Amino acid sequence: MRLLLVEDEPRLGRALVRGLSAEGFVVDLATDGRDGLDRALHGGYDAVVLDVMLPAMSGYDVVRALRAEQHWVPVLMLSAKDGEYDQADGLDAGADDYLTKPFSYVVLVARLRALLRRGAPERPTVLVAGDLTLDPASRRVTRAGAEITLTAREFALLEYLIRRPGDVVTKIELLDHVWDATEDTDPNVVEVYVGYLRRKIGRSALETVRGAGYRLVADVTVR
Repeated sequence: MRLLLVEDEPRLGRALVRGLSAEGFVVDLATDGRDGLDRALHGGYDAVVLDVMLPAMSGYDVVRALRAEQHWVPVLMLSAKDGEYDQADGLDAGADDYLTKPFSYVVLVARLRALLRRGAPERPTVLVAGDLTLDPASRRVTRAGAEITLTAREFALLEYLIRRPGDVVTKIELLDHVWDATEDTDPNVVEVYVGYLRRKIGRSALETVRGAGYRLVADVTVR
């Protein structure tokens, strides 16, 4: 299996190349983001191990550029940035996994093997329902090209519905997935937020199925 390692710290880069090679991987090393992106796009790799803080281009920008080119090579981000928002940013940008430094070498190899078992199926990052688009990474929603401003709760509600194309989604299901399950939330709050959302995306786009729940009417695709 061919791996691309993008790491600018010389000592760590050499150690990882030696260790991964000993595990049977064929490893190429890039030491800046631009070179890493070019190799990832054209090198035919089975997976990429990608640092976040890189010269020329950050790891976040590298993985965003890969996904924008519809390139779905599995990416494991490796970084000293261990905050929960840092990890969320990496995964939202299109990475498949995120491991913080210092890390267990055994865990790194196990996660790489897991990524390789899954392969590189298409993982589109923008959801489309008719003329409505939702980008989870940038948290941007548009309809017919016009941007729609949603609150965090409205965005979460729309994202859950748009990921369930054609399904009738119950109030209880929406409460479980969109609201904090530990809170004692009145189910009627779902109706309130559905009303808010309808006013912003168009009343006809969100159907009430009497006695059952709600369904996004527009056909949903991904890109």
